[in-house]
Amino acid sequence: MKTILHIIKKEFIQLRQDKKMFGLSFAAPVFQLLVLGYAATFDVSKIPTVVCDFDNSASSRALIRSFTSTEYFKVVGYYDKTSEIDSQLDDGHASIAVVIPRGFEKKITSGRSAPLQVIADGTETSSASIGLNYAYIIITRYSQNIIIESLTKRGSFILPARMSAEFRVWYNPELKSRNFMVPGVLGLLLMVMTMVLTSLAIVKEKELGTLEQIVVTPIKPYQLIIGKLAPFFAIGVVDVILVVFFASLVFSLPVKGGVLLLLLLSLIFLMTTLGLGLFISTISRTQQQAMMTAIFFFMMPMIFFSGFVFPIENMPAVIQYISYFLPLRYYFVIVRGLFLKGVGMNILWTQALVLLIFGSVILSLSVMRFHKRLG
Repeated sequence: MKTILHIIKKEFIQLRQDKKMFGLSFAAPVFQLLVLGYAATFDVSKIPTVVCDFDNSASSRALIRSFTSTEYFKVVGYYDKTSEIDSQLDDGHASIAVVIPRGFEKKITSGRSAPLQVIADGTETSSASIGLNYAYIIITRYSQNIIIESLTKRGSFILPARMSAEFRVWYNPELKSRNFMVPGVLGLLLMVMTMVLTSLAIVKEKELGTLEQIVVTPIKPYQLIIGKLAPFFAIGVVDVILVVFFASLVFSLPVKGGVLLLLLLSLIFLMTTLGLGLFISTISRTQQQAMMTAIFFFMMPMIFFSGFVFPIENMPAVIQYISYFLPLRYYFVIVRGLFLKGVGMNILWTQALVLLIFGSVILSLSVMRFHKRLG
């Protein structure tokens, strides 16, 4: 045990000597949490909208007010020619355009169908689809109100049936994408920091030749491996505590399922990231190779296919099957369940068990390979 503690002490001394890397180990997670928490959002509001009202009637103005009275659209200009609308969309000054033709009010009052045009900038797919959906809801509601007013004026006592649905959103009532992203950032940071730091630290010793000097000492391989991994294990735990603290302080997002349970399950996840970092160090000769291998072959597939941003259900069937072999997928379920739903181990035990199996297998294989390379 004394030998392992001496190796751990040596690793911390080396980390502390590299002041930039040591500072980034703790400052980077906080910085990335704040940046991603505020910037990485899918909430769409105040969509820049331009209007071309050829009718200029009370009905057309009422329709425009239906758009401006919501928080989803912000009219940035009124134009008399469609060519001016085209230039606004081309320049990116507007994302949605509403064109109301002449005779709009006359057709409404005569009971005929009154067409209008809604144009969306398709280069921003998410904003365009959401904006068109909002516009469809507003126009449909406006059309229903016209029908009811028309029947009321005619003295009809039989109004068309209308459904009234009462919606309730659980776990994230305000539908803030920030509440969805911040727990995911925790898994992303743990993966990046521990995997990259572990692989770079060991490869750096290879480059300097100090790893070979340690091998010829009486230190046993298992002591060297534990001593090498323990500091980064500790850094991962500190990063979890920092992210939980700032998520609660800055974003008012506490861990409803319990901080201790989050720490316990995070320790299991760290087994996979440390194991992958150790494996990368065995197949890389330089720090550049280790960094490129970690990014392109491990981190990017996990980020894209684990549900961090894109829903797994929308992916092709082949990719969905691949995602079952990504530990980050199960950790995202855990952190979002603990942060947002407040569930406990009785719900998350399946994900915890799968992570434990992944961690044990990955870490064992990596240790065996690293032991072989030392021999």
